[in-house]
Amino acid sequence: MTTYLLVHGAWHTGECWTRVTPLLEAAGHRVLAPTLTGDGDKAHLAGPEVGLDTHVADVAGLIREEDLADVVLVGHSYAGLVISSVANERPDRIARLVYLDAMVPEDGESAADVLSVTQALIDLALTSESGWGVPPVPEPPPAGLFGVTDDIAWLRTMLSDQPVRCLQQPVRLDNPATRSIPRTHIHCAVKPEGFSRRAVPAVQPNGTPAEVWELPTGHDCMITMPAELSELLLKLA
Repeated sequence: MTTYLLVHGAWHTGECWTRVTPLLEAAGHRVLAPTLTGDGDKAHLAGPEVGLDTHVADVAGLIREEDLADVVLVGHSYAGLVISSVANERPDRIARLVYLDAMVPEDGESAADVLSVTQALIDLALTSESGWGVPPVPEPPPAGLFGVTDDIAWLRTMLSDQPVRCLQQPVRLDNPATRSIPRTHIHCAVKPEGFSRRAVPAVQPNGTPAEVWELPTGHDCMITMPAELSELLLKLA
C-alpha cells in the first residue's frame, strides 16, 4: 500500500481531488487530501499572517500526526512550493515528490520568482480593500476556469481568496537530504496565454534522468482528467 498525500494549489480546497481519491483507494492505497489553512472550511482562518510557512506546517503536521512514511507527496500549482519545503523538513518521510503542473522552486525563491505573472497578483492584493487577499479569477477565459469548462459552478464553490503572503514567502531548501528524493513532473499541455513554465532539467537533483509526463488538458487536471491522472499516479505506487 502506498500513501498518497495530495496538496491543492492556491484558491482551491482538498475537495478538488474528489474524483481522484476513490480511484487511488480502489487500487488499495491510502489517500489524504487536506484543505490548507485559509481555504474552504478553514477560510475563517485566512488573514495577512497566513503564508507559505503556514501551509508547510499544515502538511508537515499531518505527516507527523498520522505518522506517515514513504509518502508520495503531490503538489498542484502553488503547492509545488509547499511540497518542496515539506520535503526539506521531513525528507525521511517522503518517497517521491510529484509536481503536478506546479511551481518548482530553487532555494530562496518565492512564487513570483518561479512564475513572474504572480507579481501582478501580489500587486493587486496589496492595493485591494483587504490589503492581503488575492481573489480567484473573476471570469473564465476561453480555455475555462483553471482549464475547467464543464464544471465551473462546482469549482467556484471551493474557491476563496489566497493570502498574499503565500506568494511572497521564499522556500528554504537547505537540507542536502532533500536532493536524494526522486521527482516526477506532470504537465498539463493546455496553457492560457501569458503562462510559461520553466524547463525541467534533464537530470534530477538525485542524479537520475528527469521524469516528465504530460496530460492533454488544462491546469485543473484532477477535475478534467481524473482517471488519466490517477493512472499516472498509480505508476508510482
